[in-house]
Amino acid sequence: MSLHQLPIRVRYVECDPMGVAHHTAYPVWFEMGRTELLRSCGGNYAELEREGVMLAVVTLGVTYKQPAFYDDELTLETTIDSCGRVKIEHSYVLKRDEDILATGRTVLACLDQEGRPREVPELLQEMFSTNK
Repeated sequence: MSLHQLPIRVRYVECDPMGVAHHTAYPVWFEMGRTELLRSCGGNYAELEREGVMLAVVTLGVTYKQPAFYDDELTLETTIDSCGRVKIEHSYVLKRDEDILATGRTVLACLDQEGRPREVPELLQEMFSTNK
């Protein structure tokens, strides 16, 4: 289980008129968490795409527990729960200090450039297993 922590400050553009972070900001933050987790393991999405490896979100779930507000300082914990033959599962915990504001889960499918399923590259499987 690889884990990465990402500091996030809620931006004005991510909020509704009441200063509450809009529900659509959370999936964007999750993507930021996945990207930085991969980078912390020694990889990056741009290089994967140049090699013909695409990772598409096929499942996205968010549970909202408490609101986040404009200018809040948050921490997003992103975890790789499993890396299978074709799919990678992540989970997320978004916190303000020790308070859990939201949890989430995504499943990514590994695709080739034509959008067909392909095996997760061995390098990614190794990265994620050595960073458990």
